Amino acid sequence: MAGTEKLKLREVLEEIDMSRAAFYRLRARGKAPKLIKLPNGQLRCRRSDLDAWWAKHEMSA
Repeated sequence: MAGTEKLKLREVLEEIDMSRAAFYRLRARGKAPKLIKLPNGQLRCRRSDLDAWWAKHEMSA
């Protein structure tokens, strides 16, 4: 069930090799991987959403 794995924002930033500021700029433009906001305010990204984001950007490269 790798698709149900939830990554912390820090883990996403490490994987895509991007700063937090750059990620938030990307997110403001609607081009970042989909995030889930937890009730405590923390952000998570489903592994499947990050993999889909990677695939979308590999095809456009």
